[in-house]
Amino acid sequence: MNTHLQATTTLHNGVEIPRLGLGVFKVEEGSELVHAVKLAIEHGYRSIDTAVIYGNEAGVGQGIREGIEAAGLSREDIFVTSKVWNADQGYESTLASFEESLQRLGLAYLDLYLIHWPVAGKYKQTWRALEKLYKEGRVRAIGVSNFQISHLEDLLKDAEVKPMINQVEYHPRLTQKELKAYCDEQGIQFEAWSPLMQGQLLDNPTLQEIATQYGKSIAQIILRWDLQHGVVTIPKSTKEHRIVENADVFGFELTSEDMDKIDGLNQDQRVGPDPDNFDF
Repeated sequence: MNTHLQATTTLHNGVEIPRLGLGVFKVEEGSELVHAVKLAIEHGYRSIDTAVIYGNEAGVGQGIREGIEAAGLSREDIFVTSKVWNADQGYESTLASFEESLQRLGLAYLDLYLIHWPVAGKYKQTWRALEKLYKEGRVRAIGVSNFQISHLEDLLKDAEVKPMINQVEYHPRLTQKELKAYCDEQGIQFEAWSPLMQGQLLDNPTLQEIATQYGKSIAQIILRWDLQHGVVTIPKSTKEHRIVENADVFGFELTSEDMDKIDGLNQDQRVGPDPDNFDF
């Protein structure tokens, strides 16, 4: 059992990604964001996940710099993810968007770069751009987000490099078993966004019962469930006590009965858009 916050899992190209990171979806630019990223690093987080569309790469970059300095670390100690937005997809425009992301973040390279959504007719060209960046060593790993099996099969027909990660909506109400099995089979690491279902599970009676039994919060139980399923996870928070609490999930283990109970909560229910039917 990985018993500490710096625990990693190895992607199929040998790069190690922390199993737990900080997400910053919907956190606006400003001091709160910078402070949250800095605090997370000081509290032991080593992975920060952002995206062009979040409009906060500059603040994330500043938080990383301040956090690294405060914790006496170097850039190489932090795993940084960003994503190319739908409007920027296509070969040349993806390459340009990547450069802009690096500039805003104030970084020389990214650890992980993802295609944010499978935009029809564009994601293959976008993937070619990611392969180029990867081969040039500008990014240590490349992957996709919100790709279904059909999108992955289509991408893999022409891909020279297989995606290292598929970051998707994943929580006890949306366990995506078939997609996860397919990714596992392909050696594509599964990563969860919105692992706490944007707070909608925090009063669930089944989860409350399990949480009470372990003396943990519902959030901690869900994040532990992710980790035991081998899923990398990036809960979002700007509050220090939550950032600390979310990280405190390595010192206990759920029984297989409790894992099954949580699996049983699945209703194929999304809080985000459906990747087979989105128009942005």
